[in-house]
Amino acid sequence: AGHTTMRVGGPAARMVLAETTDELVDAVREVDDADEPLLVLGGGSNLVLPDEGFAGTVVKVATQGVTVESADSCGGATVVVAAGEPWDPLVERAVAEGWAGIEALSGIPGSTGATPIQNVGAYGQEVSQTVARVRVWDRLQEQVRTMTSLDCRFTYRHSLFKGTDRYVVLDVMFQLVVGTLSRPVGYPDLAAQLGVEVGERVPLAEAREAVLAQRRRRGMVLDAPDHDTWSCGSFFTNPVLTPAGFAELEGRVADRLGADVTPPRFAGPDGGVKTSAAWLIERAGFGKGYGLPGPAALSRKHTLALTNRGGAGAGDVVALAREVRDGVREVFGVTLVNEPVLVGDTL
Repeated sequence: AGHTTMRVGGPAARMVLAETTDELVDAVREVDDADEPLLVLGGGSNLVLPDEGFAGTVVKVATQGVTVESADSCGGATVVVAAGEPWDPLVERAVAEGWAGIEALSGIPGSTGATPIQNVGAYGQEVSQTVARVRVWDRLQEQVRTMTSLDCRFTYRHSLFKGTDRYVVLDVMFQLVVGTLSRPVGYPDLAAQLGVEVGERVPLAEAREAVLAQRRRRGMVLDAPDHDTWSCGSFFTNPVLTPAGFAELEGRVADRLGADVTPPRFAGPDGGVKTSAAWLIERAGFGKGYGLPGPAALSRKHTLALTNRGGAGAGDVVALAREVRDGVREVFGVTLVNEPVLVGDTL
């Protein structure tokens, strides 16, 4: 439990701390050779571990190192980061160094090696926009492989690495823009806070502080005394529907909330329509703080965050997630998909 931001989960049968890339590869190979269950653990910010623990070996990725291979205004900054490096300090350094491209991803907990797995994104940026390549240990072929950005098959909150245990991320190379201004601001609320139009640029430090302020208001910046931050961040991804599926959703919304109410609509990949999971959750009857004073409840700041109020177990978290998912499906016909990995359990 102490290794995850949700703060639930029982003990591991064995835990190995890998502080170098060689140690990481050797630890994984040892477990695979023994044909034992393996869990690779980064920052624990996207993970719900079972109350009974993990009956195998947990390899904790604690590798370190940030190597600047080049940095100039023409070619940009090429930076190779070890998988175990904490993510937000890397963003903080990028802003200080004048490397643009990940400033909108400020305040996200977890490790750098985890970011390409689910193509971490927020406030109009996705990590895939700056990932040049990912170096991995291929457990099937038993060799180190270098995957280009195209090889990674990035899509919305997804990649080649998500949903499979074949690959262990060793390090990530980022290609960032050298300059004093952010990338174009792509999120309306963030643009409004900064006093600019969507698509404009602002000083990097201002962009980072605005993002952190947005995240704090939503309880998405870790703060030990604040139980609204004892979470995995957004528990459900925003649904991407077909045009026909979104039309059906509009009909259900009109029937329940009135003909003048329409669900949020954004352009999705491959001609799909993306809508807001938080909007659906709240309109289905699960408001901020739903579940209080229970051990697990929705955050009082954001309906997308399922939180541990201090005494929750994994079973409490999963039960609440299942209740929210089923409630939204019953009311709106949309099945929400969990973003964090649930070890040993499913919704």
